[in-house]
Amino acid sequence: MDLQFNKNEDALKLAWSRTKKHLEKIYEGGGKKAAAKQKERNKLTARERIAYLCDTDKPFIELGAFAGFEMYEEQGGCPAGGTVSGIGYVSGRQCIIVANDQTVKAGAWFPITGKKNLRMQEISMENKLPIIYLVDSAGVFLPMQDEIFPDKEHFGRVFRNNARMSAMGITQIAAVMGACVAGGAYLPIMSDETLMVEGNGSIFLAGPYLVKAAIGEDIDAETLGGAETHNALSGIADYKFKTEEECLDQVKKIMSKLGAPKTAGFDRIKSIAPKPPAGEIYGIMSEGNTKPYDMVKIIECITDADSFDQFKEEYGKTIICGYGRIDGWVVGIVANQRLIVKSKKGEMQLGGVIYNDSADKAARFIMNCNQKKIPLVFLQDVTGFMVGSRSEHSGIIKDGAKLVNAVANSVVPKITIIIGNSYGAGNYAMCGKAYDPRFIYAWPTAKIAVMGGEQAAKTLMQIQVAALKSKGQEITAEDEQKILNEIIDRYNSQTTPYYAAARLWVDEIIDPAATRQVIAEGIAAANQNEEMAEFKTGVFQV
Repeated sequence: MDLQFNKNEDALKLAWSRTKKHLEKIYEGGGKKAAAKQKERNKLTARERIAYLCDTDKPFIELGAFAGFEMYEEQGGCPAGGTVSGIGYVSGRQCIIVANDQTVKAGAWFPITGKKNLRMQEISMENKLPIIYLVDSAGVFLPMQDEIFPDKEHFGRVFRNNARMSAMGITQIAAVMGACVAGGAYLPIMSDETLMVEGNGSIFLAGPYLVKAAIGEDIDAETLGGAETHNALSGIADYKFKTEEECLDQVKKIMSKLGAPKTAGFDRIKSIAPKPPAGEIYGIMSEGNTKPYDMVKIIECITDADSFDQFKEEYGKTIICGYGRIDGWVVGIVANQRLIVKSKKGEMQLGGVIYNDSADKAARFIMNCNQKKIPLVFLQDVTGFMVGSRSEHSGIIKDGAKLVNAVANSVVPKITIIIGNSYGAGNYAMCGKAYDPRFIYAWPTAKIAVMGGEQAAKTLMQIQVAALKSKGQEITAEDEQKILNEIIDRYNSQTTPYYAAARLWVDEIIDPAATRQVIAEGIAAANQNEEMAEFKTGVFQV
């Protein structure tokens, strides 16, 4: 029995258990009373609609479940950003599904709702995946309209994307199961096909109350913009159904008739299970990520047995690069080694730190993968680039810039998993959110910040103390410690995966044991976009 392994396993499983508890609350949406009201109107909840629609023999991977987590507390919160979404299969076809959650503020759009919906459209466009909208929304959340309505990445961008996606040949299907009001009315009409449920589904630019106020006309919602009106009178909608189940059945039929997509041609063979036993992945990282560990062991837990071959294994050891297979798909893996290693020159190098040689090696490997059309997987546990006179004199900025250049200009799909630390420029070099990964996930152990909490807190404390002293205040050692503790608590709360996922810096917080599955599904999605730009890096500093 390995006691350290057991301690590590217990700690990571406990961290995932805490995540699951948060998810259970999120899954309640606007609460049981709001869900009961849905039932009274013969309506399914957003999650029930998705469950009914998706194939049961294939995975549905929810994306953005933590959107809005612990945000908008003055407005009563916005669980999952008021939208349930993810990547799943309908009639055997992989697609994006976006469902408004009417139990959360009548499905109204908060700022994070807009960001989440735009992210789902972005995933659809990047991978040329069909997208299904399950519409049930009261439109923009008026008390926050200034934060959701007018800007480039706000509400209106959704309809611009509708038009662009249509031009790209991406199938869009809208099932209107509740309200679809004001600007939101354009979404189903700009989709390829619009389905409506009688009695509950409605589409109009202005509802009955606004019509009365604007032009004095008295009219009910069904006559103004119900299923019968838009199917038989305006011609806006294409189908109408008495129940939601019948409506969703028709969506399945439409999806079953889509032509087969062209593919990027990423190589795949028969999948082989990883060599380590299931569950081994939980016992590798220490509690709090305070001890060195061998990243190769995590790689072995997610790759097909005996498929991983290291590239330049003896050089630039703080970054592991190599070719492998995940569920049969070929991948290039770039991962931070957390062991303390020794270079051939005799230099001891800290795990998780990017040195000159490891930056050079990773940049070259990324270029190789682009040359061979191999998708890239980044496994992040990085504290940043090495600092100090020795590194500066050796040109660490130059070598780091090469790596950033290679990542930024890479044209093959990139999938990022933040396992542990994701600090500073290390986040950039290892394909953080700003570098357009097709998908980006975090373990419950992830920490995302410009630098580690202790270093940042000491810097901030010194600035704060200096400011107080300049005003003539006397600061004791006890005062300094109190200020430091307050800063550490505040800073640490902003580095958690929950804080990141709430703002969609990551697509989802995942069970570590699901890492292999989400990567495989991500590559399957990416393979449906046959278009790939020419790989160019521009000017390298040498």
